[in-house]
Amino acid sequence: MKNLVNTNTRCLIIQSEFSKFSYWNYGDVCKMVGAKYPSAPLGLLTVAALLPQQWSFKLVDANIEEILDEHFEWAEIVCIGGMLPQQSSMISLINRAHRFGRPVVVGGPDPTSQPELYRNADFLVLGEGEVTIPLFIADLGKGCTGGEYRSLEKADMAEAVVPRFDLISFKNYMQIGIQYSRGCPFHCEFCNIVELFGRKPRTKEPEQMLRELQTLYNLGYRGHIDIVDDNFIGNVRKVKTLLTALRDWSAAYKYPFYYSTECSINLADDTDLMQMMQDVDFRYVFIGIETPEKKALIMTDKTANVNRPVKETIGIIYSYGMIVTAGFIIGFDHESDQIAENMISCIQDSGIAMAMLGMLYALPNTKLSRRLEKEGRFFRSSTRFDADRRVIDQTTNGLNFVTIRPRADILRDFRRVERAIYSPANYFDRVTTSVLQLKRKARHTPKLTKWLRTGFAFLRVSRRLTMDRLTARPYRTMFFKILLNNPRALEAAVSLSAMYIHFYKQSRFIITHITKEIKNVPSAESVTSPATQSVDHTEQARVIEITGNPY
Repeated sequence: MKNLVNTNTRCLIIQSEFSKFSYWNYGDVCKMVGAKYPSAPLGLLTVAALLPQQWSFKLVDANIEEILDEHFEWAEIVCIGGMLPQQSSMISLINRAHRFGRPVVVGGPDPTSQPELYRNADFLVLGEGEVTIPLFIADLGKGCTGGEYRSLEKADMAEAVVPRFDLISFKNYMQIGIQYSRGCPFHCEFCNIVELFGRKPRTKEPEQMLRELQTLYNLGYRGHIDIVDDNFIGNVRKVKTLLTALRDWSAAYKYPFYYSTECSINLADDTDLMQMMQDVDFRYVFIGIETPEKKALIMTDKTANVNRPVKETIGIIYSYGMIVTAGFIIGFDHESDQIAENMISCIQDSGIAMAMLGMLYALPNTKLSRRLEKEGRFFRSSTRFDADRRVIDQTTNGLNFVTIRPRADILRDFRRVERAIYSPANYFDRVTTSVLQLKRKARHTPKLTKWLRTGFAFLRVSRRLTMDRLTARPYRTMFFKILLNNPRALEAAVSLSAMYIHFYKQSRFIITHITKEIKNVPSAESVTSPATQSVDHTEQARVIEITGNPY
C-alpha cells in the first residue's frame, strides 16, 4: 500500500451541501453581485493547512458546483466535514467515496457530537483538528486503514495555522471568514459552543490575525471579512489589543477590508470598544437576542440579556455604524402565551431587519438535551436525518422534545411571527428604523470594478423590488427617506433591501412547511403539566414516526 503521508497524495476536500432554503444560503443575492455562495468553507481551508503540505489538494464546494465522479477518481483520500444541517449530505458523500474505493476522513461539529452516525467513515477525526489531526496523520503514516481520534485537550490558538485560502476562487463568495477566538464565557442552556470549545475564550495573537489578513491581501482579495467567532468580545481586553493593531495595519494598506462578526449583547456597554470597531470598519454584528421575555431568559441561562431594553441597546450599536442582525427562538419552556406579540414588537421596535427566527432545538450533548433526557422529554432520534428526512436549519426544525405549551400553539406562534416580520411593509419599516439611526463612517473603498458591479447590482435590486406590487411602495418609501435623511447609509439600506429577496422566498417556504406540520399535530395533543407528559410523549413520538419530522 502506498505511504499516503510522505508522498504527493491527492487529497479531495469536500464542503457538503446546505439547503437552498436555509436562512444563511442567500443564493439569489449572491447572483446579483456575481458570486455563487455567501461564505467560503473556512473550517476545511484550515484542515487543508493542518494536513501534510506535500499533498496535492483539491477543494470542491457542493454549494457552488456539482460533485463529479471525476473528483473521486482523481483522489487518493477524501476529507469531509460539516454541521448538523449537512448531515445527510455528508453521509451520502461518504458512501459515494467508498463506491470508488477511496478512504474517507470525517470531522466537524456534527461528527464530534454524534460520531455513531459516521461509523461508515474510515477515519473519524473529532474535536479540534489542531489536536486530533496530528494523531490521525501519525496512524496513517503507520499504515492504519481506520481509526477514531478525539481528545479533551483544547487547541492553543497562539499556534494556529494560516488557512489555505489559495484553494478557493474568491469571486465565488460574497465574504471570506477568518477566526480570532474559540469559546464563550457564557453558558446558555441550548448552546453547544461551550461543549465544543469551552468557557474560557482562547485567542490568536494580533500578529497571527494580521498574517492571515496579509495572506488574503497578497492573494488579491478585497472586501468583506467575516470574523466567525461565536463571541468576538469574549475577552474584551485582548480584543482591544487586536483592534489597535488592526487599525494601524488597515490604515497602512488603505483599508482593504470591512468586517462583520458575532457578539454578545454586552457589546453595547463598552463605547470605547464600539468606537474601535467602527475605526476599522465593522459594519455588521450578529447578536443572539433569543427572546424578549425575562423569565425565559433566566431559565435558559441567557443571563447577559436579562434586564436589557432591546430597542435602546440595539440603538446604541447602530450609533456606531454597525447594523445588528439577530437570532430569536420560540419554544422555551417558560415563554408566555403572548410570545408572538412580544417578539413581533421587539423585532419591529428595534429595527432588526435581518431577524433569524428559529424553533428551540435541543442539540446533542448540551445542557438542554441532558436536562430534557433526564426529564424523559427528549426525542433521541431527532438529531438523525436521512435523505427522506432532511434538516434545513433551525428555522424549519426544532421542538425535538415534549413541549410544555401545546405544540400546535408554539407552531402557530412561530408562523405568526415569521409571517409578520417578513411582510414587505414590516421589513422595510425595520430597514428605515435601523438605517436612519446608523452613523456609518465607511473606511473601505472598493475598486472601480467592484463599484461597477455594485452599481449594476443596485439597479437589479431596485428593478426587482419596484416591479413587484408587494414591495414597490415599501421599498420606494424606505429608499427616499434614507436618501433625504441619511444618505451616507444608503449602501446599507440597499444591501438590506437585497436580502429581502432571499428572506421573502425563505419565509414563504417556512410558512408553508410549518402549516403542514400544524396539521400533523394531533388535535388532542396538549402538554400542560408534567402529569400529562408521558401520554403526549407517546403521541408525539407517533407523529415523528408517521411524518418523518422531529416536531
